[in-house]
Amino acid sequence: MEAIEELAVQPCTSSLYLRPFRLSYRQNGTKKFWDFMRTHDSVSILIFNTSRQCFVVVKQFRPAVYMCEVERHHPQVFQNQDKESFPSLENPLPAVVGVTYELCAGIVDKPGLSLEEIACEEVLEECGYRVSIADLRRITSYRSGVGVTGSRQTLFYAEVNDQMRTSGGGGQPEEGELIEVVEIPLGESMKFAYDETFPKTMGVIFSFMWFHNNIAPKLPKK
Repeated sequence: MEAIEELAVQPCTSSLYLRPFRLSYRQNGTKKFWDFMRTHDSVSILIFNTSRQCFVVVKQFRPAVYMCEVERHHPQVFQNQDKESFPSLENPLPAVVGVTYELCAGIVDKPGLSLEEIACEEVLEECGYRVSIADLRRITSYRSGVGVTGSRQTLFYAEVNDQMRTSGGGGQPEEGELIEVVEIPLGESMKFAYDETFPKTMGVIFSFMWFHNNIAPKLPKK
């Protein structure tokens, strides 16, 4: 996962996943504009393995996170962003600075499938558990990246057990996915959520808190 080589930054003139726009408008009599991007909505799934009393999350390299760290250490990288060429990254940072812990998730890009069906596919592809729509509980939906994308993410909860695991997960290599499945023991989950040495998404923190408020009190007492 962390064997990243031959780094090169270049302008993005077209993409299957995002489209940049500028909105001009007048608000309370003042002329304004705002730059934003249109991206796909998404689903995420909080997975709890009841056999081993642990959360199942994923770990992967995120280029955007990596480049934020690169810019923090080498601000000159993006100084010539209006030009066609960027300085080469001769001494790149270790790839681990771009690795994050996340909920199982995926973009909504299949018009024929419901959010629940997409969520089930993602759980199987990324984490190796076969779940049905009946196994899903919708927690809520929210807006992410409100200053840049404003896309909607819908969060589900699914309980699984060891018998429901049919593969090792890991994503779809043909789509460039390289995902590691990680288990977070229930008793260590809140410590993990607030430990800044483990880079993670807000979805992990929020969903762990939701679980401890809504599911944990109903678990059998040991």
